[in-house]
Amino acid sequence: MIRLKFNCDRNELFEVISNVSRAVSPKSTLAALEGILLRAQSGRLYLSGYDLDMGMSASIEANVAEEGEIVLTAKLFVDMIRRMAGERVSIESDEKLLTEIKCGLTEFTILGIPSEEFPELPAVTGDEGFSLPQNMLKSMIDQTLFAIATNDTKPVHTGSLFEMDGNELSVVSVDGFRLALRREKLAGAGEASFVVPGKTLSEISKLLDGESDELVEVSHSRKHIIFQVSGYAVVSRLLEGEFLDYKAAIPPAEGTVVTVSKRALIESVERTSLLISDRLKSPLRVKFDGECIKMSCSTAIGKAYDELTCKIEGPPMEMGFNNRYLLDALRASDCDEVRLVINGPLSPMKMLPPDGENFLFLVLPVRLKAE
Repeated sequence: MIRLKFNCDRNELFEVISNVSRAVSPKSTLAALEGILLRAQSGRLYLSGYDLDMGMSASIEANVAEEGEIVLTAKLFVDMIRRMAGERVSIESDEKLLTEIKCGLTEFTILGIPSEEFPELPAVTGDEGFSLPQNMLKSMIDQTLFAIATNDTKPVHTGSLFEMDGNELSVVSVDGFRLALRREKLAGAGEASFVVPGKTLSEISKLLDGESDELVEVSHSRKHIIFQVSGYAVVSRLLEGEFLDYKAAIPPAEGTVVTVSKRALIESVERTSLLISDRLKSPLRVKFDGECIKMSCSTAIGKAYDELTCKIEGPPMEMGFNNRYLLDALRASDCDEVRLVINGPLSPMKMLPPDGENFLFLVLPVRLKAE
């Protein structure tokens, strides 16, 4: 007896399973979580991956001869389809879960997993939600992802805070050493606040087209969120806990304001950092004085010095920075020039666009030893 039987376009299948497999658990005590659920029904093939934190599903057209469902091990399935040479793939499973996968002259027979063992993806009920263009969401995620905490001493900080306030959406990430904040006007956003895991946001960014203004539909409940992106549905649990009061962490006053070319500053930091490594750690000593930024560092193997021109308003200032944190913030800036606002050698430095506060990055300084 046939459990399911269909054929479909190989390229379409490969594209979808490549994406869906990113929501599959690489190692699990439950074999079904390492697989992709295939459901052939009503002229379509529905595919889902789910690691109990995040799930992704999509569908493609298929010639369905026998409706049914089965789970196939994701890594093996993706590798097989990748290496097949024909245009159409036919897949057939029997009641013992033996599954034949044919394409051109190539044929594999593998053992599937019962679909009953695949956990049900969470349903997001309720009408809480909003929509925004793909390019806007991608920019907001990409500009804040770098500041998400990677250790889970405070699990809520391993995600980004989405905060809606009437007609504005803010996305905020913090990791104890820096803060990234991105704001956009969003008509009818309503009032809401929730934290989306960094892993989910990273996967959603890969699905988003930075050039497209096609809308992404976002719905959320108390515990879950779902993003509808270009035919994919990505569902994720939300992180619980008390997120940092980021507004209180942003220094209010303005002291020294430095306007500088982003590219020139990145190149100067990279040059001066050549002597710094995981083994040879040293802060960058940065002096804002006159019309230039003077940068230096000293490690066991030698010293480096560089300077670049800029525009400075306010008293001169000398500070220490972790070179990687400074570079991460600069690379996330999407403008030719950045505005650095400094309130003192030990106060967090604000990095902003030349005008307005469309994004705001905070970089904590490092205490310098006296030379």
